[in-house]
Amino acid sequence: MVLNVDTPLSTDFRKQSDEEIIRAILEEGRTELFGILYDRYSDKVFRKCISFVRDKDMAQDMAQDVLLKVFTQLNKFKGKSRFSTWLYAITYNFCVEYYRRNSRYGTVDIDEGPELSEDSEDDKDLLDLRVEKLKGALEKVSAEDKMILLMKYQDDASIRELMEQLEISESAVKMRLARARSRVKQIVVDAEKKSAR
Repeated sequence: MVLNVDTPLSTDFRKQSDEEIIRAILEEGRTELFGILYDRYSDKVFRKCISFVRDKDMAQDMAQDVLLKVFTQLNKFKGKSRFSTWLYAITYNFCVEYYRRNSRYGTVDIDEGPELSEDSEDDKDLLDLRVEKLKGALEKVSAEDKMILLMKYQDDASIRELMEQLEISESAVKMRLARARSRVKQIVVDAEKKSAR
């Protein structure tokens, strides 16, 4: 998708908020202004995509698809959360669907598991795992587990932001985080046992 953002009309909008730009696009038909949003977020969307697929060309294609989808569905943005929150939710959902279609790992049941507080000791345990083991383990969990862990630890999303992005309750967010952390830790422990033999 190639957008021309250097028109004189868009220059004044470069300093405007995302929401003001979206309002101009939707109410005034100023579709060329989407280029400003594209410039603001394309690199972040790409980085989120590459964390799922580990292939630069594929991640670029995915990022373009996400941004095109956002552009065509901009009228669905209701302003209940920040635009970036809405955009990242779309990005993660797109990546999860891609991962499901193209991964040898199936989906898992996400409706059971222990509930933890946001500042749990399990968070500290998970963060103490060596980075390379954690990266390897993330490649072995389901797309849903990977998504919520990346949102929490890579994007530093709060429980409230996760609730908004995933459109689920606080207890469901905590449950999913607890299960995902537990699965990653188990993969690392199993790998350590295997290498110790």
